[in-house]
Amino acid sequence: MKNILIATATLAALAAPALAEGDAAAGEKAFKKCKSCHMIKADDGTMIVKGGKTGPNLYGIVGKPLGSVEGYKYGKSIVAAGEAGIVWDEAGLAAYVADPKGYLKEVTGDSKAKSKMTFKLKKGGEDVAAYLASLAPAPAEEETEAAASDS
Repeated sequence: MKNILIATATLAALAAPALAEGDAAAGEKAFKKCKSCHMIKADDGTMIVKGGKTGPNLYGIVGKPLGSVEGYKYGKSIVAAGEAGIVWDEAGLAAYVADPKGYLKEVTGDSKAKSKMTFKLKKGGEDVAAYLASLAPAPAEEETEAAASDS
């Protein structure tokens, strides 16, 4: 029974950010804590946030499979999550930045899952996720046209 209660509490803590909508403007400010390791550089080379290269470039991260940014060497657990079909969304990002190792353990079902990211953002994860979601490539012209013709 004790294990069930602990598991339930853990799931509730990980799911909590999914219930809150983030504020992209607040997330832009909170991202200052992230830029020591991460940059945000658009596909066309435009530097949005000059930052470190310890972590992957976070431009357009929402909608990508976990562990899939080209040119970055990820750990096994996050690659396994991406290969299993898990895709970054705002709720997942908010949960990950709050507890990277815990998030990977939850989504992979592997109690030994690890994360290279040791930093935990104590508050504002949903804001950072909203900010990152706002920084994405524009839909391709043909996708936009296809969506218009479906309407």
